[in-house]
Amino acid sequence: MNLHEYQAKDLFRSFNIPCSTGTTITKTHEIADAIKQLKGNKWIIKAQVHAGGRGKAGGVKLIESVDEAQEFTESLLGKNLVTYQTDKNGQQVNTILIEEVCNISSEFYLSMLVDRGSESIAIISSTEGGMEIEEVSRNTPEKIITTRINPAIGIMPYQVRKIFTTLGLEGKDLYRELQSMLVNMITMFKQNDLSLLEVNPLVLTKENNLLCLDGKVSVDSNALYRQKELEKKHDLTQEDEREIDAESFELNYVALDGNVGCMVNGAGLAMATMDLIKLHGGDPANFLDVGGGATVERVTKALEIILSDKNVKSILINIFGGIVRCDIIADGIIEALKKIQTDVKFVVRLEGNNAELGLKKLEDEDLDILVAKDLTKATKLAIESAAL
Repeated sequence: MNLHEYQAKDLFRSFNIPCSTGTTITKTHEIADAIKQLKGNKWIIKAQVHAGGRGKAGGVKLIESVDEAQEFTESLLGKNLVTYQTDKNGQQVNTILIEEVCNISSEFYLSMLVDRGSESIAIISSTEGGMEIEEVSRNTPEKIITTRINPAIGIMPYQVRKIFTTLGLEGKDLYRELQSMLVNMITMFKQNDLSLLEVNPLVLTKENNLLCLDGKVSVDSNALYRQKELEKKHDLTQEDEREIDAESFELNYVALDGNVGCMVNGAGLAMATMDLIKLHGGDPANFLDVGGGATVERVTKALEIILSDKNVKSILINIFGGIVRCDIIADGIIEALKKIQTDVKFVVRLEGNNAELGLKKLEDEDLDILVAKDLTKATKLAIESAAL
């Protein structure tokens, strides 16, 4: 679960992590009163969406008057912002963050994430702040330094010095400031079950203070049951409605841009199925793992969600029955086709637990579906059907 920048900074402040001063609005007429709360005669306005690349997409602007702020806010609120991290529809802007301008001396990159391979918290630091870290990784990977922290021990002084040196900082006061910031960030990371904490840029001001100018926070969705306050901050307007619908039925669904719908049991088999579609020249429209505890209701719902995507021209159902029974999958397919009138072609491959019974049920219903025992053949049939 992602937080908006203003929510991330509220969390930062609660852990004494210094960040830029600002306020938020949700209505255009609030802009004048909001600016009165801030110092200076220049301000930064930022659209709040769960996506990077807001600046390049026109969602961030330095403004110098209330009139300019009013005009820019009107162009954002209630509209969809399209960035390189969103789909073609973009994400809706419901909140605007307005911040004071600070005197920047240097910009850095700093992030923390869970490194499952080493069972540690990985701190990524770089002098290339304000840039996309993916670009830095591609072009100048030597400028990215990774420091792995044992979560049971916390950050050690030599690790603080390593990051301090990496960023090219100097002075005892600044060292103590960085140490305090890192300790507080790690505490925040652990206590809130975060999977990602990113500050880009972290800035050194001309007054020689460190300040989080931006903030990105992701909370481990599997831990939300013990993070009730953070869960309340979940902005569902930033999520795909189909993914929200799928989650309520315990379905793992991710929307993609292709035209071959996929319903598979097991994440590994689902990934392999999508790879096979790409291998043979097709484009998957989604990832959907119906899970091992599939019921007729869940299978029916899964197909309804897939068919709600108007780009879907065929559906490949690839089930390897183990915990889930193939006859239950067949019942779900039958129920879905009774409820939904569609021209989308279904291609079914059933193997494993009760596969023969499932195929017999589909045959007895005399449905307009294609059945294949071989996965490669099923995949090619689905791609061909999507092209018709």
